[in-house]
Amino acid sequence: MTIPMRFGYKASSEQFGPRELLDYAVLAEEMGFDSVFLSDHLQPWMHDGGHAPAALPWLGAAGERTSRVLLGTSVLTPTFRYHPGVVAQAFGTLGAMHPGRMILGVGTGEALNEVTLGLDWPESPERFQRMKEAITLIRRLWTEERVTFEGTYYSTSNATIYDRPETQVPIYIGASGPAATRLAGRMADGWITTSGKDPALYTDTLLPAFEEGIQKGGREGADVDTLIEVKVSFRPDLEKAKENTRFWAPLALKPEEKTGIHDPIEMQRRAEELPIERAASRFIVSDDVEQHIEAIATYVDLGFRHLVFHDPGHDQEAFLRLYGEQVLPRLRERFR
Repeated sequence: MTIPMRFGYKASSEQFGPRELLDYAVLAEEMGFDSVFLSDHLQPWMHDGGHAPAALPWLGAAGERTSRVLLGTSVLTPTFRYHPGVVAQAFGTLGAMHPGRMILGVGTGEALNEVTLGLDWPESPERFQRMKEAITLIRRLWTEERVTFEGTYYSTSNATIYDRPETQVPIYIGASGPAATRLAGRMADGWITTSGKDPALYTDTLLPAFEEGIQKGGREGADVDTLIEVKVSFRPDLEKAKENTRFWAPLALKPEEKTGIHDPIEMQRRAEELPIERAASRFIVSDDVEQHIEAIATYVDLGFRHLVFHDPGHDQEAFLRLYGEQVLPRLRERFR
């Protein structure tokens, strides 16, 4: 199997309500996007104007309103507020209803979405092991009946998922560090990461870790999807394109500036202290379509074959139409 080149739309559940996002997903399909990925948050990054619709019911609704696009989470945490068995049941149902169109993207989680429920927040090595164990259990539940599982963190007793697709839902691992990236290469159907970081992180750390995982798993690289969320702000007015990034200023906070924060009000306070130049630093900000294409091409040249575009503006319809008319045709012509 060789993964084709695909271009997707990031439906920002932290910024828009469920009905709005559903309309945007439908429009994304109409404008020629290949996939729609939804973040799964209990709380948003920004308190004022923020949203956090539940991903699981939304995916079911989106599956009914669309007919072609792939639909997935980028990403869901199957280890704390969700038991892996619940995730297996939910995506078994989604996959049975919409075969071949669902993708389960998983990650190790963020305190923002778990601590507020009174859950403990362990250090990253434990979160990593929990995710690995959860994937193993989910796949067993999709392929076996009456699963009795005794793991370090999770257990089941004669559990059966009664409704599931004939072909398993692909599991992608979201990773921004070498350990999880290596795991994605070794055992996942796809790897999810994000753009806008130091280029050396990709070339010197993440891509070598992914290749190492591929080799350890005895797999072919072309069989594992490489998905990157590309943060873009493309508008005819350059200042408008830059100002649109303001709502997503939390992304520009350094890890030490936001690690352990689980209150959207505090996250918003810290983000609002950033100058607009820093808020925009994670995004490809441009008003020239050819320059925009060249900037996007750097990620294709690195080897990513599934680019999911995240636009920060509140005018998502304008973004989707602009991309569908001016950007996607050029990308397909160049990378077909």
